[in-house]
Amino acid sequence: MSEEEREEGMKPWEQHSAVISIPRFDYNAPSSLLDHSHSGFLVTCTIKREKSATKEAMPILEKYVGSFSSCSSESLESSDANATTKRRKICTEEIDEECVNSAENKTASNNCGEDGGELSKDAGVSSANTDAIVENGHVLSLVKLTRSGLLLFAFPRNNSVDTVDVVSQIIRSLESGSVKPPLWCHRIFPIQATCRLDEKELHEVVTKLVVRFVNNEQNKFAQPIKFAVGYNRRGIEETEMKIPKSTPRDCNSHALLDRKKCFSVVAAAVKGAVSDSVVDLRSPELSVLVELLPLSRVPNGSMVVAVSVLPQNLITTKPRLCIKALLSDTKVGNRKRSKRQKG
Repeated sequence: MSEEEREEGMKPWEQHSAVISIPRFDYNAPSSLLDHSHSGFLVTCTIKREKSATKEAMPILEKYVGSFSSCSSESLESSDANATTKRRKICTEEIDEECVNSAENKTASNNCGEDGGELSKDAGVSSANTDAIVENGHVLSLVKLTRSGLLLFAFPRNNSVDTVDVVSQIIRSLESGSVKPPLWCHRIFPIQATCRLDEKELHEVVTKLVVRFVNNEQNKFAQPIKFAVGYNRRGIEETEMKIPKSTPRDCNSHALLDRKKCFSVVAAAVKGAVSDSVVDLRSPELSVLVELLPLSRVPNGSMVVAVSVLPQNLITTKPRLCIKALLSDTKVGNRKRSKRQKG
């Protein structure tokens, strides 16, 4: 069968899936991130190569967490119990629009149904797989950001995937050579929780994550426990211009944009959770990383941060405290030299 004949025999949603190779942005996600904590992954990538990096990151993450949302207009706020029903309804509504716009698709329109029921049994494999993954709650949505060089993938609420363990597995796979080295993705930051850039909320989130980390029997510590704090404010230039100083919450957020103030809040939370702890920037046993998320489509002055408490094997302290790169500097240098030689 030729490619044209194959496409003519495909259902509208199958044709759409064949054309679109990356997920669409979930435009309801920013509002959900403002109101609820979510886990996920923040990927740093080459500027102006975000689409290439998205295509590259998807199979790497899918190997460990499932799949990506093909109908991203559903809010991350949906609970796992009714996520499948809503997802199918949204997909069906999109199919209905395609059916109405094309007179040649009347048969497909009848299969869609008028009551937003399930898709027909012969729907595309990708749609079926997506529904199966949604039932398990392992669907990542792509969230739009205002800054280049960053990708944000978020899970639905109350997701149980251990994002730190996922990134640990990815780095081990890359080091062993079992996974193809990425071209565009530089680092994958595992997000354990998100919160507003608010002193009380940030203190609570850090305390909760530190207690969980210390209570994990797999983690062994010397006494006193050594810790470090990292704070990235990517996109802060654009964010600062939009901050009105009209409410106490806005003033609180603006104060925490100061690196020293944020460090003091996080350090106080760590010491409150673990009294026997000291700051050590050279060889910390646990590192609290805070990342400001430059979310698109949020009210002026509203800021959200991603927070994680990471073990020593996942971080690097030089030239600054951050998550390990997917490729070592040596491999990156060898790749650049190879390209120059070929050129």
